Amino acid sequence: MATARKMSNMKLRIALCVLALFTLTACDTVSGMFSGKEAPPLPGKRVSILVQEQTLEADDSTKDQDILLPQPTENPNWPQAGGYPNHAMHHVKVRASLQKAWSSSIGDGNDDADRLIAQPVVQGGRIYTMDVSSEVRATNVQTGSKIWTNDLTPADDDDGHIGGGLAVDGNMVFVTTGFGDIVALDAATGKVVWKRGVTAPMRSAPTVNAGRVFAVTVTNKLYVLDAEDGRILWNHAGIEEATGLLGGASPAVDSGVVVVPYSSGEIFALRIENGQELWNDSLAGQRRTRGTTSLSAIRGRPVIDRGVVYATSFGGVTTAINLRTGRRVWDKEIASIESPWIAGDYLYMISVNSELVCINRADGRIHWVTQLPEFKDPKKKADRIIWTGPVLASDRLIVASSIEEAWTVSPYDGRVMGKISLPDGVTIGPVVASDTVFFLSDNAELVAYR
Repeated sequence: MATARKMSNMKLRIALCVLALFTLTACDTVSGMFSGKEAPPLPGKRVSILVQEQTLEADDSTKDQDILLPQPTENPNWPQAGGYPNHAMHHVKVRASLQKAWSSSIGDGNDDADRLIAQPVVQGGRIYTMDVSSEVRATNVQTGSKIWTNDLTPADDDDGHIGGGLAVDGNMVFVTTGFGDIVALDAATGKVVWKRGVTAPMRSAPTVNAGRVFAVTVTNKLYVLDAEDGRILWNHAGIEEATGLLGGASPAVDSGVVVVPYSSGEIFALRIENGQELWNDSLAGQRRTRGTTSLSAIRGRPVIDRGVVYATSFGGVTTAINLRTGRRVWDKEIASIESPWIAGDYLYMISVNSELVCINRADGRIHWVTQLPEFKDPKKKADRIIWTGPVLASDRLIVASSIEEAWTVSPYDGRVMGKISLPDGVTIGPVVASDTVFFLSDNAELVAYR
């Protein structure tokens, strides 16, 4: 166990370093970092890391096409990360004018070592959250008052607090943790129903469907458990990666198939009853971003909608894949760490270059692109802004950011419609349920707008 914890901590430090690298921009010299005489420059030709920088543009063939969306529908629950097991939420309904209803602390927020990564989930009038100290909390959706809490930190182990996430199904809340545990809690009381240890920590939320719990470890191993008693039914392994982005993508489940994304850039379609492989693909590619690594990690959750899988990677591949055959319908050179959002005939997503994009779901053509602010200091290209989302609620795309703001953008033409201030930066996607938009800020403040 001690060796496993050391490996976990090492991987955590690597992940945090990679996340820090993602926020850096190019510079010619570095000063003030170390004292002493400046070392001579290394020999060789200097090549700009910005050489692959590109800008997305709308396709000419889409300029005269009007975007039509389905009517927004009531959405009382958001039971899993990404909404439902297939992560296809379409067009949800909220009030025309949103006002802050309440805010409530869920525990401990970000610090130098730990990060909030668990998206809240909502069911039955309760919103469930997990803070950076692995404390799970149930909060009343209408009032923001605490219902119960349960600290899932093992008594003999205080490491590995960057946990996975949450899902609620029926009368149980399922939790994946940084301690390598999958835990089922009673949704009404928070008491442990069962707990199953697996081989490695988890950095993504579980997915629950058809009486099964699907959970992916940092070592790219999928465990499938019986939701009632925690028995391991089967497992599947991808290629283990030495480095990766902080956080991970939850599997998507639909039509008896689970689509599993790994940090290696691999994506597999497996039968949920026995793990039989239907097809696999790789989303590794030549990245078109300003980043400094060649990671191919899939961090945005894949979406299954009408027999097609939509997936994106940090490696620079966004693609639509036939769920049954594994054949690519189309692909685009777009890198993202956020989950795409499907509504009607369109896919909305945020690239790692802070471009909010509307894409035709059938053929991959781009309808419009809105450039969101990319840096706090645009002149020096310093302090990269992290954007999360989007979600589509009542004819507006909602995105949140690390600069303590949430924006609403028109899904029809990309026009910025409005902005609201938040209590801190937000790096977890918004949640929409019970006619309410929920934001979880980095200082662990849960804010409800309705």
